[in-house]
Amino acid sequence: MGNNNRMLVCGVMSGTSLDGVDVAIVEFEMKNEDILFNLKFFTTVPYSDELTERLQAIVQPTSESPEISSMNMLLGETFAEAVNQAIEESELSKEEIDLISSHGQTIFHDPVQSEKDPLHRPNTLQIGDISVIAELTGITTMGDFRTRDIAVGGQGAPLVPFADFKLFRSDDVGRILVNIGGISNLTRLMKSCSLEEVIAYDTGPGNMLIDAFVNWHTRGEQTFDEDGKLAEKGQVHEEWLNQLLNHPYYSKVPPKSTGREQFGMDYAKSMWYEAEKLGISEVDRISTATALTAYTLGSSLRNHVEKDGVSEIYISGGGWRNQYLMKILKEQLPEHITMESTESLGIDSDAKEGIVFALLGYLGINKITNNLPAATGANKNVVMGKIAW
Repeated sequence: MGNNNRMLVCGVMSGTSLDGVDVAIVEFEMKNEDILFNLKFFTTVPYSDELTERLQAIVQPTSESPEISSMNMLLGETFAEAVNQAIEESELSKEEIDLISSHGQTIFHDPVQSEKDPLHRPNTLQIGDISVIAELTGITTMGDFRTRDIAVGGQGAPLVPFADFKLFRSDDVGRILVNIGGISNLTRLMKSCSLEEVIAYDTGPGNMLIDAFVNWHTRGEQTFDEDGKLAEKGQVHEEWLNQLLNHPYYSKVPPKSTGREQFGMDYAKSMWYEAEKLGISEVDRISTATALTAYTLGSSLRNHVEKDGVSEIYISGGGWRNQYLMKILKEQLPEHITMESTESLGIDSDAKEGIVFALLGYLGINKITNNLPAATGANKNVVMGKIAW
């Protein structure tokens, strides 16, 4: 490895949508307390339909161990192929890349201690073996970040807020960074805030429920609501929406994190059948699921905007492109608040999470703490990530 202060890092991310691998090649340099970064290249390498189906099968809580164990190695190969392809397309050479930093694919996330079972432990599982990635690329690889935070009493999530603080904190204005992927989350950065003052958590569902409803409505022809066109055709069923807003997660106090264990396929199916019994049309179900994301996120945003002096909101993730979702979300906020894509900050909204994990790897390999106890609930700062040389 070259000069550790200036490094070229491949950030690798596969999210809850299970649609492909994001690869962000980022140059980092540390100057005093500031971290300078330059996104050199970004690509998304889609999964085959068969691989997506196999992944969807094992992310359900009833999965069998042999399939998960095998998929761990296969995803390692898949991520390695994606990195090799990205490096080739970027016209950089492998010798220039100092590190691969991979989030992996979350299969299960259950970070809360069970009081009923004395042998239960807070846990999280991301697959996509880093030894396989290191072997097939010839590049040192870092991964499995969340477990170290859980080991010190944290929830192992959210991890993005630490990077939000490092990259987007401002001495001039209060900001909220929002990501709407499968799950929605936010990071509140007050003007000139310290790391201890950052507030960040998952607000609830993002695109996960909407995607499931669109898939069922179109009989598999569409996997997401492009531009929110389907939701726009329907009407929000207010009475049903009010029932959905009673889910206990929304009233929990941060730090808190969630995932498909609470808002995944099982929950989507129960919602879908409940709507059927209530006689709610399929497009109205899509509209209402979209409103559920907007209302739960909007409620959290309003809370911070009103008491924390925030005036700018920046959004990344696939939800930004859902115009119907953005319209409802905007209606939830005071008029003086600006709501823009993270592209206004020089970050491709699709590339953001890849950049984040590149940063976490850059810090980790340099033995610099990279978790945020204020967001995860951990009892101390630690260096997250395991290394395959």
